[in-house]
Amino acid sequence: MEIRPYAESDWPDIEPILLEVVQRADTFTYDPAMTAEQLKDTWIERPPGLTVVATDGKEILGTAKMGANRVGPGSHVATASYMVGADARGRGVGRALVEHSLEWARAAGFLAIQFNAVAATNVGAVGLYEALGFTVVGTVPEAFRHPEQGLVGLHVMHRRL
Repeated sequence: MEIRPYAESDWPDIEPILLEVVQRADTFTYDPAMTAEQLKDTWIERPPGLTVVATDGKEILGTAKMGANRVGPGSHVATASYMVGADARGRGVGRALVEHSLEWARAAGFLAIQFNAVAATNVGAVGLYEALGFTVVGTVPEAFRHPEQGLVGLHVMHRRL
């Protein structure tokens, strides 16, 4: 697997991954009615942020975006988001993308990384993040409307770099 910066020519291959995840509405706080154009505007980071793709040959397995969590006095803390294609889940793609974003954030001079809205029901992601040194620093109760489980908490997760 290779992780490399996003190129405009990657969009046709990552668009279906993003749309599938967002339309499932069980992990991301994005509006499931977002158009592909809106999703592209949201997902593709402008420098100094970065969007990457994880590939196996020419196949795109997943994608991540990363950048500063806030501007100004909070700009020393990074954030990132990850989406993996349905056929690539369980193959270590998510872990590789998270590890890549941690390396990127360290190299970019960030002191920590924070995830603002991890659905408490997304146990796979929560477990992965905890295995990579993140802790849940708080949970906003009933802040996420899960399509099957109803109102569930959103974790704020943090890791020092």
